[in-house]
Amino acid sequence: MSNVTTGAAAAEQPYEVDECRGVLRVYSDGSIWRSSEPSFKVPVHDDGSVVWKDAFFDSTHDLHLRLYKPASPSSTKLPIFYYIHGGGFCIGSRAWPNCQNYCFKLALDLQAVIISPDYRLAPENRLPAAIEDGYMAVKWLQAQAMSEEPDTWLTDVADFSKVFISGDSAGGNIAHNLAVRLGAGSPELAPVLVRGYVLLAPFFGGTVKSKSEAEGPKEAFLNWELINRFWRLSIPIGDTTDHPLVNPFGPQSRSLEPLELDPILVVMGGSDLLKDRAKDYAERLQEWGKDIQYVEYEGQQHGFFTINPNSEPATKLMQIIKTFIVEKST
Repeated sequence: MSNVTTGAAAAEQPYEVDECRGVLRVYSDGSIWRSSEPSFKVPVHDDGSVVWKDAFFDSTHDLHLRLYKPASPSSTKLPIFYYIHGGGFCIGSRAWPNCQNYCFKLALDLQAVIISPDYRLAPENRLPAAIEDGYMAVKWLQAQAMSEEPDTWLTDVADFSKVFISGDSAGGNIAHNLAVRLGAGSPELAPVLVRGYVLLAPFFGGTVKSKSEAEGPKEAFLNWELINRFWRLSIPIGDTTDHPLVNPFGPQSRSLEPLELDPILVVMGGSDLLKDRAKDYAERLQEWGKDIQYVEYEGQQHGFFTINPNSEPATKLMQIIKTFIVEKST
């Protein structure tokens, strides 16, 4: 009798149904385990050339952002550059060392104030939670610009009329959706003025596979199995990857053709499985007369700029971003 009970108890034990890069495990009973450690264990290169600190931007959801600025800035007022981290909407953090190292580099090389916000992660918080949090992170900046008691650490050096919103992978998706929501000139953010968007390997999807998704190598850093898993865990239950927040050109998505959009820079690695979707996105917007630039780095994988931030392609990319900021700031 005891053996039967033991067997039944064992059968009821939850088992793992999904796992993401060793830091997220989802179990059959709906429970979730998250590691306190990052999936990318690299040393933090904090040499003092950039100063940084954290700030709350959404106390309701306990969300922070991390602010960076050069310790010895090149001018009295610096442009503001948002860097929204990636992770398939399921993993990642402003505090992960790969994210922090890239923000150090962005602050120094761009001579800009960097704002790196967290957002709620799936599957505990499925879309549109991450998009809403991205919006709240930008509204926080507006509150700082309008405050009678602002954080002078930020306001003494930040130029609120020169704001750029960038995102990496899932963060690139968030940046796109913010561009659509805010529109050209971002009137609802006044006196904050967004000048442009930088989509770094944006995470778009769709129910019909692109050629690069279908034929991409299984050993890719972001392979199809992982792409599919991220979407399965992050889209609203019952929806598909043609959801308007996932597929900009899906059957239920609003047409982007009549919208007035700020300038957009799209960056992809040539070996990234997401390449075809991003290229199609850029080409369609170009055909509709939008100010959009597409840059592709041959042979580079998804996230090459944060994985190898000192590589030649990453260095060239940084110069392109800098040029974009200078050109769109005038």
